[in-house]
Amino acid sequence: MKHGRTARRTGPKLHGSVRARITLLYGGVSTAITACVLIAALRLQQYIVDKSVRDLPADPGAGTGPCPPGAQGTPCPTAPPTTTPTAPPGTKAVASGREGFQQTLVNTQRLVTLLAIAVVAVLAFAVCWWLTGRLLRPLHRITATARRLSLSTLHERIALTGPQDELKDLADTFDAMLDRLEHAVASQRRFAANASHELRTPLAIQRAALEIGLADSTPERVAQIRTELIRTTERSERLIEGLLALAQGEQGLDTQAPVDLAVVAGQVVQEHRVFADARDITIDVTTRPVTVLGDEVMITRLVANLVQNAIRHNHPGGRVGVELSPDRGITVSNTGPHVPPDRIGELFEPFRRLHRDRTGSTEGAGLGLSIAAAIINAHGGAVRTVANHDGGLTITVNLPAPARIPH
Repeated sequence: MKHGRTARRTGPKLHGSVRARITLLYGGVSTAITACVLIAALRLQQYIVDKSVRDLPADPGAGTGPCPPGAQGTPCPTAPPTTTPTAPPGTKAVASGREGFQQTLVNTQRLVTLLAIAVVAVLAFAVCWWLTGRLLRPLHRITATARRLSLSTLHERIALTGPQDELKDLADTFDAMLDRLEHAVASQRRFAANASHELRTPLAIQRAALEIGLADSTPERVAQIRTELIRTTERSERLIEGLLALAQGEQGLDTQAPVDLAVVAGQVVQEHRVFADARDITIDVTTRPVTVLGDEVMITRLVANLVQNAIRHNHPGGRVGVELSPDRGITVSNTGPHVPPDRIGELFEPFRRLHRDRTGSTEGAGLGLSIAAAIINAHGGAVRTVANHDGGLTITVNLPAPARIPH
C-alpha cells in the first residue's frame, strides 16, 4: 500500500509525465487554433469598420449651395476660377472625431481579443490536464498493482470496469497474465513439494534399512536389505531420469528433422512386449506411413510413455491399442479402471495419479503423462484425451508434419 500512495503522489509530476505532455500538446494546439481564429476575425472586423468609415461623407452639411444670383440663363460655375474655397467650419473636427473613434474601436477589439486568447489558453490547459488525468487513471491503477505484486499477492487483480476500450483491454490482459503466473507459481510449489516427498521417501527407506536391518545382521537379513536397497535405488534413478526428461521437454527443441512415426511406434511396442505379457495384456498395433517433424529421441520417449502408461494402468487380460493415422497422428487406448472426465487434466500434471497424488509405488513416480505433455508442447502439437465408457483412456497426439518439398 505504501508503494501505491507513492505512485499517486508522484503521478502529477511534470517532468517526464505523459499527462503533462498530452496537456501541453492538446492545450497548445487548442490555444493556437483559437488565437488564429480570433486574429482573423479581428482583421476582418477591422477591415469592415475601416471601409464603413471611409464611405461616410466628410461633412454632411457641406456641399454645393444654390447658384449665386446672376444673369438669368447663365450656368453656375463649377469652381471658382481663381481662389480656393476654405473648408467649412467643423470639417476638421468631424474628421478628427471619426479617426479617433476608429482607433478606439480597433484598440478595444485588440484588447478584447488578447484577453479572450488568454482566457481560452488557461481554460484549454486546465481542461486538458483534468481530462488526461481521468483518462490516465487506469494506467496509474495498473502501475500501482504491478508495484504491489509479489509471490504472496499474486491473487490481486486490477478488475477494471468501464467501456471496452484500449485501457480496459490492457487491464484485462494484465489480469490474464496474473492468472497464468499464479497458476505457474502454484504448479511450481506443488511440483517442489511432491518432488521433495518422492525423493525423500526412498532415502528414508534406505536409512531405515541400514539402521534397523543391520542391527541384527544375519546372512538372510543382509540379503533382504540388499534387495530393498537396490529396489529403492532403482526407484530414485527412475525419478531423477523422469525429472530430467521433464525439464528437457519443457526447455524446447534444439534440432528438428523428419521422423517416421511408424518405425518409432513399432520399436516401442516391441520393447514393451515382455512387460505386457507379464501382465497378461494384449497389444494391438495398426500402423500407416506417418512422418512428423521433431526430435526423434523425444518423440520415442513420448510414445514409450504413452504405451507404458497404458500397460501399467490396466488390468490382467486387458488390451492396449496403438493406431497411426496421417490425419489424427498416433492414438493409444487401453482398458482399465474408470477415469472421471473431470480428472483427466490432473493426470498430465507431475506426480498426479488417479487414486493418490503421491505414493510409494516402485513402478513409477507419476511423471509419465506430464513428460508426454511437455514433449507435445515442445513440438507444438496437440493432445486429446477421452475417458472410455468401459474404463481406461484414449489419448490422441497430433504432431506437426514436415513441410512438403516441391519436386
